[in-house]
Amino acid sequence: MNKKEREKSFLRNGGILLEDLIASSNGKCNLIRNFYAEVLITATNNFHSTHIMQQCPLLPQEGIIVYELNDHLEHVTYLMYKGYLDDRQIIVKKFMSLSVEDDNVRNSDKAQSYAIRDIVIATQMSNHNNVLKLLGCCLEFPIPALVHEYAANGALNDKGGFGADEEFLPWKLRMRIAKQLANSLTYLHTALLRPVIHRDIRPSSIFLDRNFVPKLSNFSVSITIPPHQPYTSNETDITSLYCDPEYLESSSATEKSDVYSFDMLLLIFSTGKSAKAISWERKPLINNYVGEHVLNEQVTEFVDPNILREEGGDGQAQQVKDFL
Repeated sequence: MNKKEREKSFLRNGGILLEDLIASSNGKCNLIRNFYAEVLITATNNFHSTHIMQQCPLLPQEGIIVYELNDHLEHVTYLMYKGYLDDRQIIVKKFMSLSVEDDNVRNSDKAQSYAIRDIVIATQMSNHNNVLKLLGCCLEFPIPALVHEYAANGALNDKGGFGADEEFLPWKLRMRIAKQLANSLTYLHTALLRPVIHRDIRPSSIFLDRNFVPKLSNFSVSITIPPHQPYTSNETDITSLYCDPEYLESSSATEKSDVYSFDMLLLIFSTGKSAKAISWERKPLINNYVGEHVLNEQVTEFVDPNILREEGGDGQAQQVKDFL
């Protein structure tokens, strides 16, 4: 991009971002640091593939954001890059839009709206210890990029572990992570000017720092509940195994929509299985499957065997049962 194109992107993105920030905070908005494009390009070695920490899944059933535009099915995805800025590690999040039917078709409007929304909510949530802190953004790219604090242990994998080798987490650590995530969700639902529904709670949205403190991220599809209303109606644009089936059917999102997704995480923490393995029959039978094992004292047949192999694992069976 040349200087003129960057200035045009800055003005366009800045105007939309400012408008959304003011609307979300009744006329007040927090200051956000703006990074120059050249700084982030240098920090990530021109967004080199070796710096990629995470790529949003590419299949709709695995959680990709999907929407229709001009009869083309469009995928909006993002990449998380590890970077180095002033001798400090950072994460740079870049959105992009990819057409399924025609690789030459590109439309960034939806991706831009997701990026702006992510910045707006992350700015309000960044003071919470269990949220991936937003350090700033870059408005000089056609689609804004987000700059986050670094998380040394990366994102959770789809079985509730971490790292490329899918290392498992000890049971007590899983419980601690679950409690801290519950705290961040409660904050999201109750502490802001208006309740916010995350709508995309899943392992890849949860990062772990060097001390395994969980950091909730990815507010790109979050929505706000209007004043004096118990829910918000919004056409579902997420097709994730973690998504509340009632929301998929009714398009009416409440805080309970996030609770359903959070419960799916608890099942993953307990079983060590992916959402795809757990939700093979969707909502009623998931509960029946879990309930039958718990009521019949068959917890050991259901839980992740790694938990029972830990020191004192036998004594943790009751904790797991209570957890379920």
